[in-house]
Amino acid sequence: MSALATKVGGDHYRGCPIQPVQYIEANALGFLEGCVIKRLTRHAHATGKGREDILKAIHELQLLLDLRYGA
Repeated sequence: MSALATKVGGDHYRGCPIQPVQYIEANALGFLEGCVIKRLTRHAHATGKGREDILKAIHELQLLLDLRYGA
């Protein structure tokens, strides 16, 4: 069985045509970019955390700006 078919702790991405991890890996994105993709993918799902996911994604983008571009 593929690890992509195994879910531990939630069904955030089960209905997605492509799972965030597949997109992240295929595009060689870094940690913060990956976190943003995952949060934006799940924020509106019943198992997501809505506003909190969006606020965390914004924070991760701010971190990315600071760390990569010196804000």
